[in-house]
Parts: sequence; C-alpha cells; structure tokens
Amino acid sequence: MSVITVERKVLEKNDQIANELRNKFRSRKIFVINLLSSPGSGKTSLIEKTVEQLKGKFNISVIVGDVQTDNDAMQIGKLNIPVVQIITHSSCHLEAQLVRDAFKKIEDEPIDLLIIENVGNLVCPAGYDLGEDKKVVLLSTTEGDDKPLKYPAMFRNSSALVINKIDLLPYVNSSVEEIKKNAKSINYALNIFEVSCKTSEGIDEWCNWLLNQIKK
Repeated sequence: MSVITVERKVLEKNDQIANELRNKFRSRKIFVINLLSSPGSGKTSLIEKTVEQLKGKFNISVIVGDVQTDNDAMQIGKLNIPVVQIITHSSCHLEAQLVRDAFKKIEDEPIDLLIIENVGNLVCPAGYDLGEDKKVVLLSTTEGDDKPLKYPAMFRNSSALVINKIDLLPYVNSSVEEIKKNAKSINYALNIFEVSCKTSEGIDEWCNWLLNQIKK
C-alpha cells in the first residue's frame, strides 16, 4: 500500500508540472509531441527527416532524453536548430520536471513545434505526462508484430503510430498489416504512418499530418 501511495504522489506532482507546461506551451502556441519507442526504433532518424522537411515552414526545437551520452543531441544539432539534451542516468523515462528545466534553456527561441525525444522504453514513459499535445509511438518492423499487444498502455495513450523501417520488410518476419491490426485493437483511433527513414518513403504523409496538427 505504501508503494502505491508514493507512486500516486509522484504522478500527481508530475501531472501538476505537466499542466503548468501545457499552459505555457499553449499560451505561446507551441505544438508539442512526445516521441516514444523502444531503443533502436529510429526516433532520432525520424526527427532528422521531420526537421529537414518542415524547417523552412516552422521554427522547430528538440529536447532529447537519453540514459547516457549526448550523441542524439549532437546529431540533431547538425541541423542548426535549438537542441537540449537531458541525461537521465539510471531513470528509464522523462518526467515533467526535467522537461521544464530543459525548456528554460530554449524558451527565448521562436518555437512553433517542440519535439521531445523520450528515453527508449515502451513501459515507464507511457504513464508520464510531459505537457505534450500528442504522444507519438514509433515502432520498427524489426521488432515484430506483437509489440502493441505486449505494451498496450503505450499504444492506448498515443495519438499516432509511426511504423518505421518498412524498407526492411523483405528481410524480416514481420507484417505491417498485422502490426496495424494489433495496434487498432488497442486504440482504434490511432493515426498510422508507414515510413522508411532510409528511403524517405512515407515521410511526406507523416509531415503533412504534423502540419495539420500545428495549424489547428
């Protein structure tokens, strides 16, 4: 019982800060996505493709979460946009307090779209609100068809699913239709995009959806 009570208090404090962040973002008309996936699915590659496509249309900033190293932030920083790295060390997810602290470093920048790249994990991040407008879950074809069934909370709480590495379909035992069916069984309202960050296939459709969300 004490463990449950402590967890509830932690989440309540997180939600309070997340709501403060959400109000700040909305007052500045910043659209925020929380990008989630298991390690190696291609979050950084998707961010790079997204920035390349939308950079001339909107002001984009990125907050990167990782357990160790600033490799992802260094990679994204080559695109000449504001980037802040959060290193969580032993923590397997980002929390609203960490995002609030990171945002202070870029809040004077003009921002239309803020992308938060969460720590690679399909469990813990699902329950933490970061003040985002939309959670987006990324799944690669190399992970198999049953990830939505194994980690339902992540897919239930997300607004969009990006299926990455479709260029590898001829080489893996995976079916996009099966992934979509399993994901829809968890969350029928999911917007689903099939992309390859290697060939850029499907990136237009993904970015068009983002454009429409930002303009709302």
